[in-house]
Amino acid sequence: MFKKILIANRGEIAVRIIRACRNMGIRSVAVYSKEDARSLHVKLADQRICIGEGPARNNYLNMERIIAAAQNMGADAIHPGFGFLSENSTFVRMCEENHITFIGPTAEVIDRMGNKSQARKTMMDAGVPVVPGTKEPVYDAAVGEKLAEKIGYPVMIKASSGGGGKGMRVALGPDEFEFQFNMAQRESANAFGDDTMYIERFVENPRHVEIQIIADNFGNVAALGERDCSVQRNHQKLIEESPSPAITPKMREEMNRYAVLAAKTVGYTNAGTIEFILNPQREFFFMEMNTRIQVEHGVTELVTGTDLIIEQIRIAMGQELSFKQEDVLLRGHAIECRINAEIPEKNFMPSPGTVTHMHLPAGNGVRVDTALYTGYTIPSEYDSMIAKVLVHAPTREAALQKMRSALDEMVIMGVQTNLDFQYGIMKHPVFCEGKADTGFIEKLMKLD
Repeated sequence: MFKKILIANRGEIAVRIIRACRNMGIRSVAVYSKEDARSLHVKLADQRICIGEGPARNNYLNMERIIAAAQNMGADAIHPGFGFLSENSTFVRMCEENHITFIGPTAEVIDRMGNKSQARKTMMDAGVPVVPGTKEPVYDAAVGEKLAEKIGYPVMIKASSGGGGKGMRVALGPDEFEFQFNMAQRESANAFGDDTMYIERFVENPRHVEIQIIADNFGNVAALGERDCSVQRNHQKLIEESPSPAITPKMREEMNRYAVLAAKTVGYTNAGTIEFILNPQREFFFMEMNTRIQVEHGVTELVTGTDLIIEQIRIAMGQELSFKQEDVLLRGHAIECRINAEIPEKNFMPSPGTVTHMHLPAGNGVRVDTALYTGYTIPSEYDSMIAKVLVHAPTREAALQKMRSALDEMVIMGVQTNLDFQYGIMKHPVFCEGKADTGFIEKLMKLD
């Protein structure tokens, strides 16, 4: 049993991990920037330590300071949450060198699956269906253009180290390939320090469906069903739900099987997500693997009755999964809406500031993950997501109605949010019919 876990993150995910530690009788340590001194995760943790001020590179991304904080506070383990250092293999190795357990997969697996072109190659070799495209990395636009001709236009040019929509460009034909390739490669080099690219056939407005997997160190791997994350803006998810209204029970069985195969192929341990895209013909293809807990993990928790954070910690302590694949049953329907401090009418411009009043929805089947409280000042230095509203009901129709009710009840004053925008989606006929694809928001905004 760990005696003390340091949470190398902030906001609602740090609060979520602290609560899991409490439920397990493990003491928690919060790291924080000067700007986050009054944050809820700092107030809730058993111990706290400041690791700098200013931009994230000086604190939440500063590996040396976080390791030093863990040593100074006597932490046995570090939970990275999502974002920041959660998929940084160098940080994992630093933890190992300093005899601190990293709650997540090994550095070798992160390297193998974090590089998206290498991940594609690995999945191709394993027999997992992959979007047609390059198997080897591409560094030169002229070489890429020849490969794109073989793949067939339109093509998507992607950064091997990409994420969050950075380093991604679509080339509709050969006349624009060189320009789009160079732009994507420049973005990748600036954002990730890596100019390695790969190319795949562009699937226009697909569904984004991902499978949650979890694996222990004894060879046990379980798939916990899918989450439909198709409602996105600039490749950033806004709404997630499970089960997906776009797939059949047979497809679910096949996707779960391939997700488990993918995890076993790379010797994966801890929580991870296998992401697929689904074309209009209902063919699914491996897209990438996220080697960490996801923002939307609560959706899976609601339909399966599991606590993924506790399972992560148990696995890192060397314990077996607390359940087997045959124990996983999807019950009812869950939906999550991400609430951001932003102004949709002004191209989703961030809206930091002080929360002067708030009221959170509650009731049977309603869950809100947040670090907000009245009087809290949302800093401008970090991501604009301030809460996640989740609902669970016996059917999708009942879950939609419950989400409308929850959003209608929720009040956040002092800053502007996307609450009304999310409520509008919950009443939009395309979403209500379960037909929203990744181009839904763009079409919706054009109509408005």
